Amino acid sequence: MAVDVKLGINLGFAVNKYVEPHVWARIVAEELGLTYVQFVADLLNAFLPEAVLQRQLAEIQEQTAKHGLQITSTFTSSFTRVNHFMHPDEETRRVWLDWFKRFVDLSAAMGASSTGSHFGILTFADYGDPARRDYLVGEALKQWRELSWYAKDKGMAYLTFEPMSVPREMANTVEETKELLERLNDGAGIPFKLVLDVGHAPHPSDRDPYRWVRELGGVSPIIHIQQTEQDHSRHWPFTPEYNALGIIHGEPLLAALETSGAKEAELVFELSHREAWSTEFRIIEDHKASVAYWRQFVSK
Repeated sequence: MAVDVKLGINLGFAVNKYVEPHVWARIVAEELGLTYVQFVADLLNAFLPEAVLQRQLAEIQEQTAKHGLQITSTFTSSFTRVNHFMHPDEETRRVWLDWFKRFVDLSAAMGASSTGSHFGILTFADYGDPARRDYLVGEALKQWRELSWYAKDKGMAYLTFEPMSVPREMANTVEETKELLERLNDGAGIPFKLVLDVGHAPHPSDRDPYRWVRELGGVSPIIHIQQTEQDHSRHWPFTPEYNALGIIHGEPLLAALETSGAKEAELVFELSHREAWSTEFRIIEDHKASVAYWRQFVSK
């Protein structure tokens, strides 16, 4: 049976550039022709005062409804890529658990059925101490499970984590990812699933992005797509110049998804433009070209 695939966009591209909901909603709907959105925490950080959160939430709800957008999931982003549940300080870890609970509240109010992040990040000191490393992994597992029960009460369907690019950030190989996912789901309130990234095939012996999709696509309802070179995570757009250099292409990715046994998948653009004259003014143009490339393969 063919996989039910749709295209979406991660709003990381809008952070500090198109932060106004009426601006990014119009860009996504009218200029890119997309419907499905992964909202990112950097656009509405749960540390903000409640009155600010509620006012901005109302504006997001209004603009997504106006433009016919669906926020299907939420995620952390560049400025919220921190230690979270593996911070060395216990009180700080609890603060982040409270933060995630508030983010669940916001996400549910936006209509998202899931939220997620990286599993956690170890400092070099903690990563280099096996006993300390094991302890903090255990602490993170407990906090993620607590969050899963909270998210269940708020009506969410599942939570996600993203395999990352270095061992300190966890899930660095296919096998490690499977093991961590199994441990998370032991005692969870709602299922844990993955957000694969086709550029996160970092381990020297595990760098085939299509193997990650073949083996884990069935438990990854969301896949971040970017154009990239082998052994890198470039977050390039899918323009002709970068498609000629890169290794991510429509046919093999969809074939890998089919092999994985996935029933559905949301391919979510996660493109990055550095603050440079060569890229600053190409953001929308590059996204348009990327959507046009993938529309050859995905109609939704």
